[in-house]
Amino acid sequence: MTALAEAAALATAPARPLVALRGLAKRFGGLTAVHPLDLEIAAGDFCAILGPSGCGKSTLLRMIAGFAEPSAGRVEIGGRDVTRLGPETRPTNMVFQSYGLFPHLTVGQNVGFGLALRRTPVAQTAGRVAEALRLVRLEGFEERPIDALSGGQQQRVALARALILRPQVLLLDEPLAALDLKLRQAMQEELRRIHREIGGTFVFVTHDQTEAFALANRIVVMNAGRIEQAGAPEQVYREPASLFVAGFVGEANVLAGRREGGVVALDAGLRFPAAGPDGPVCAVLRPERVRRSALGVEGRIVELVFLGDALRATAELASGETLRLREPDGRGAASFRIGDAVRLAWDPGDLRVFEAER
Repeated sequence: MTALAEAAALATAPARPLVALRGLAKRFGGLTAVHPLDLEIAAGDFCAILGPSGCGKSTLLRMIAGFAEPSAGRVEIGGRDVTRLGPETRPTNMVFQSYGLFPHLTVGQNVGFGLALRRTPVAQTAGRVAEALRLVRLEGFEERPIDALSGGQQQRVALARALILRPQVLLLDEPLAALDLKLRQAMQEELRRIHREIGGTFVFVTHDQTEAFALANRIVVMNAGRIEQAGAPEQVYREPASLFVAGFVGEANVLAGRREGGVVALDAGLRFPAAGPDGPVCAVLRPERVRRSALGVEGRIVELVFLGDALRATAELASGETLRLREPDGRGAASFRIGDAVRLAWDPGDLRVFEAER
């Protein structure tokens, strides 16, 4: 191969992922916490691993960090197999939900603790501590005791302590779960800012879909130890790969029906083409895609909830199913009443059809 051809091949070759999990699995005795899975995370990604409690997401993160040994498979970071390396020798650092700060040390001593273990010169450590505290906007806090800090400030110290070691991959295990709503939203903004400033790779575990969508450019949805879907937030929300994803990520109306010869007939009374095997199906529809119309399925309003920026209404259909719709700004509140008869419609392209779970 000529030098020119080799350069062209390199330019068109897919970029190597920074983190690659190959057949990674974890068993605890007879219980399988994580079934064998493959996952790639690119350099610069803010990747959220999202799922309900007990789905294996924290176990997966601990295997990436080196705190849990896989039962099978391997972990690669930067093209290097690190499966058998301990957490102290991996190019990662982890922020835990409990923060793990040392109450008998000052803020500066907590932040510089990792450098002290590495016997970094004192003058260099002081400069790095100051730099890390500037990054999390805690300049001048070096001498503060930990118990004098708020929950949000302690969270920032934990972040600074992880970032000071300049890991290739920063791992975060539900670090905002203990904060109240306002503080959690403020810390989400800080995490986005820090990610932009350092250009690093973050892997974030959460059970909160709102948090995942607010932070991540890539979302991995887990269920029962398996990856159900991985993709951009817009794709996961608009094109869920399974009935579980559709129901877990955002609100979803689920309408029963049956498919015969490539045509779905819903119990609600609508028919539309949808390729796939014959048999029972579920059609999933987001509430914001439902609209009032002169033509559509008939229903009766049974619930109204004013959300400030939106109105959520629930209609009971003749089939006995319920259908939720969401209108922005709550402007329809004055024209809706409990018991009102309505007709509801949507675009066929807004429906996602799945085989019914048997």
